[in-house]
Amino acid sequence: MSVKPASASALFAGPFALATLSAADGPAFPALVTPDGQALDLQVALAEPALTVRNLLERWPAVLPRLRELADSEELDRHPLADFRVHAPVEPRQVFQSGANFRQHVIDLHVAHRAPGDERSEEVRRAEAAEIMDRRAAEDLPYVFIGLPSAVTGPYDDVILPSWAAKPDWELELVAVIGRPAHHVSPEEALHYVAGYTIANDLTDRATVFRRDMPQIGTDWLRSKNAPGFTPLGPWIVPAESVGATDDLRLTLKLNGEVMQDESTKDMIFDVARMVSYASQSAQLLPGDLVLTGSPAGNGMHWGRLLRDGDVMESAITGLGSQRTRCVAEEA
Repeated sequence: MSVKPASASALFAGPFALATLSAADGPAFPALVTPDGQALDLQVALAEPALTVRNLLERWPAVLPRLRELADSEELDRHPLADFRVHAPVEPRQVFQSGANFRQHVIDLHVAHRAPGDERSEEVRRAEAAEIMDRRAAEDLPYVFIGLPSAVTGPYDDVILPSWAAKPDWELELVAVIGRPAHHVSPEEALHYVAGYTIANDLTDRATVFRRDMPQIGTDWLRSKNAPGFTPLGPWIVPAESVGATDDLRLTLKLNGEVMQDESTKDMIFDVARMVSYASQSAQLLPGDLVLTGSPAGNGMHWGRLLRDGDVMESAITGLGSQRTRCVAEEA
């Protein structure tokens, strides 16, 4: 079940954003949303009945001037955003996820995931984690893995906690949305391939991150991160030109009204440009693809409090709006 945004004030930075909406049980359509909470059906405005947000991203450099014109026009038929259901803003073909990219978060996880038999003090293990982070930054080696588009859900949809997930956790992340095919691009070029930014909550079942049957295999991201609905996305894509620099955006996540994550992107080890560039060295990034850039400190493992049935998460990033999702336990 989905809910509608609580307020239509101060929705995001800039003159417009892109969303995917639907009326009641009707078909989804791409929309241009304005900061005052109004929505314009882009299938109608651009006279393209089958248009999607991903189609717009596939021709982003050409369509962007037209979207600016539509945002400025006062003659078009707009409707209150509150009249519609808000879906994930885009259906990506590929999802690139980053791990271990916020310094304090990685140190906290390193301490929380004490290996069996490791009796060293917390101070010693924190110092070890800090040394590892410094070495990674110096060697310019981000940690990127692949997520599934089927895990993506809307920004106000309920999150189903699988019956097998013993330790479901939250991970608020800034997401770069690709607007041009990118392969072997340098960090200096990388941001030219980013159409805009959005919000993701990259849920993780901590109990299944590491394989217990064969520790030598390492992490199991399929099982721990890709249950249906484990990636609430949106509510919209804010163009990169409206967001500007991403080196000091605030990420805040509240659990049942209590602040759990509250950190600046200043704490990122690798910035957005380096993350996009790194992913492009191995894969071709396509329009509509998502590059998740890591989560800051303050996850459930740090607080000793994992997600439960009835929990409500509220997530926000500077200039990008906010999402609100309720946790619902799946019946065993």
